[in-house]
Amino acid sequence: MELMGCGNFLRGCFVVMVFAATLLVGPVCGIGVNWGTQSTHPLPPSTVVKMLKDNGIQKVKLFDADPDILNALKKSGIQVMVGIPNDLLYTMANSLQAAEKWVSKNVSAHVSSGGVDIRYVAVGNEPFLSTYNGTFEATTLPALKNIQSALVKAGLGNSVRVTVPLNADVYQSSSDKPSDGDFRTDIHDLMLQIVKFLSQNNAPFAVNIYPFISLYADPNFPVDYAFFNGFGSPLTDNGNIYDNVFDANYDTLVWALQKNGFGNLPIIVGEIGWPTDGDRNANVLLAQRFNQGFMSRFVAGKGTPMRPGPIDAYLFSLVDEDDKSIQPGNFERHWGLFYFDGRPKYQLNLGLRSSGLVGATGVAHLPKKWCILKPSANLNSDQLAESVSYACQNADCTSLGYGTSCSGLDVRGNISYAFNSYYQVNDQIDSACKFPGLSVVTDKDPSTPDCIFKIMIQTDSAGRIGSLRIVLFVFLFYIIV
Repeated sequence: MELMGCGNFLRGCFVVMVFAATLLVGPVCGIGVNWGTQSTHPLPPSTVVKMLKDNGIQKVKLFDADPDILNALKKSGIQVMVGIPNDLLYTMANSLQAAEKWVSKNVSAHVSSGGVDIRYVAVGNEPFLSTYNGTFEATTLPALKNIQSALVKAGLGNSVRVTVPLNADVYQSSSDKPSDGDFRTDIHDLMLQIVKFLSQNNAPFAVNIYPFISLYADPNFPVDYAFFNGFGSPLTDNGNIYDNVFDANYDTLVWALQKNGFGNLPIIVGEIGWPTDGDRNANVLLAQRFNQGFMSRFVAGKGTPMRPGPIDAYLFSLVDEDDKSIQPGNFERHWGLFYFDGRPKYQLNLGLRSSGLVGATGVAHLPKKWCILKPSANLNSDQLAESVSYACQNADCTSLGYGTSCSGLDVRGNISYAFNSYYQVNDQIDSACKFPGLSVVTDKDPSTPDCIFKIMIQTDSAGRIGSLRIVLFVFLFYIIV
């Protein structure tokens, strides 16, 4: 389905007008999505772009500037936010020449000759997370300034805006009330410098808001307050009623901006969503409930009590990523609206189609075979625990555990799941199902109604397989001796 321009788009397309003597923000056309690529077997970029268009998605946020992805987005009609990873912030901050080179290669080249509709450059990704212990505090603003200067030099200063996607922990409230909101004490001055710079350059404040994390971090958090169905004990603040945590969180930021003289600064919700596995509160039913609740408000143009107009937002995320870090939690690999192979997880009305999500087309899977624990295997084997640990460390076992989709498996089922995950990640090569005396390949699907033993998709991974063969050999030699 070809996408229509903003001027002709009748649903989900709004123009955000802020009050007098403020900024005019460009059209907000439909919902955006985050396209992450930390997968062992990513879908081809052309397949993903077609999937975006088939679902009427008009905006995409990237975490880097992958040339294959940008080439696939040529003349697609999809608005793009390209990202600069945190590990490049030091270089961008300390060298204007490096910033100019990056902009030339990753923005100018694609805009001028490639027909890619790049609207934003995201400088870093949540660089002020408390877990980073200040690592990027000295480089984020200088990098932001150098990228802006590079865009101006390239003649793109008025068409491509800079921003810094920030986690919602950069602001806080001294109470539960949004009106008590302000920027985090330890980075308050830095945040004001960044906000001032964004304002001066007609750029938006980008924030990632995750009600799921509130529920994940606090077992006493009221579940209904995380959703949009109304909460029985709403919060009242300055006459505003808050019956969901998203509104309260968003307006805490609005108050923080307003208190510091930037009450009209545009806000983009850079990430919002709900995972479907890896935690007791991460499942398909809750994800559908949250995302549909948010989308219904989005399509209706309903904002928050402090900013009642339409919200500019990007759902997180498009497709599951089985190679993401699970340091924040096992749920990190399960944020997708679609599974790793582009199949929709649940019905979701994005306001553009009545038929729900449209899956990827032309995706080829590997043969229907699985690696499982031998029926005759001895569960007391000295090599069993180490084999399972190795498999999970080098594949994806995040669907195992309390409250997850595969929590109903018995011991043998857990072991089989781990072995198969490793087998599939390594493209079903024979040596990936050679756990000594423990594993066997079967053509009988070991999946249960709740727990799917995946079959990986076909990708060009021959180079990776060669190196993995060596790793496997070393591993097998080690555990045998």
